[in-house]
Amino acid sequence: MIGRARHFACFLICLTFPPAIVHAQTKTPEPAKPAKTAAAPAESGIDPGAVTNGIYRNKTLALTCKIPPGWVLRTDELNEQSQQKEEEKQGEKKAESSPTPAAAPSAGAKVLLAAFSRPPEARAEDVNSSILIAAESVSAYPGLTEAAQYFFPLIEVAKAQGFFPDEEPYDTAVGTKTLVRGDFHKNVGSRVMRQSTLAMLAHGYVISITVIAGTDDEVEDLIDTLDFIGNKTATGK
Repeated sequence: MIGRARHFACFLICLTFPPAIVHAQTKTPEPAKPAKTAAAPAESGIDPGAVTNGIYRNKTLALTCKIPPGWVLRTDELNEQSQQKEEEKQGEKKAESSPTPAAAPSAGAKVLLAAFSRPPEARAEDVNSSILIAAESVSAYPGLTEAAQYFFPLIEVAKAQGFFPDEEPYDTAVGTKTLVRGDFHKNVGSRVMRQSTLAMLAHGYVISITVIAGTDDEVEDLIDTLDFIGNKTATGK
């Protein structure tokens, strides 16, 4: 069986849930930096993708995502946070054990796209809608053979963060691809935060696409920005 609450699953939950992002980034708020192309995962040739004219394109996955106007990108910042946390963990392991080098972190897990309706450090009453696309090596989950299994640790960590699944994960079509989707909700005062995560296996990686918004309609609108065939809606033609 797949190991529970793997490192990057925990990190992914923290990335996709705004309260955790706010906590991490309000320590030293900085102006938004120009968007850069994220570094590719180390194990294979997965394209990290790039944003041009408000559209994220990933050649390896044949995926496009139309980013809503006015949204901000935090891909590089989140990858830097992940790397720093992993280096700290590896340093602790080296200090506690023998001089043998520690294992590589999550076999090249990377955030491919992180986009928010406003800077994560900016507080407001409404939900900070977001889109996050990540790639994590299948080898980080011994025994994982299908995307549905990825939700076992994801659901466990989500519950620990106060999010609860609406129902069992189910298959859903996005363009030419069929992914597994899980829907979650969390009550935050008088508001309800809604999250949907879509996952698939590709090129030896678990590809997860997570959207967060304040209503079901807003979640569906964000999912509609995704496309695996580059039709007119996603390409803006």
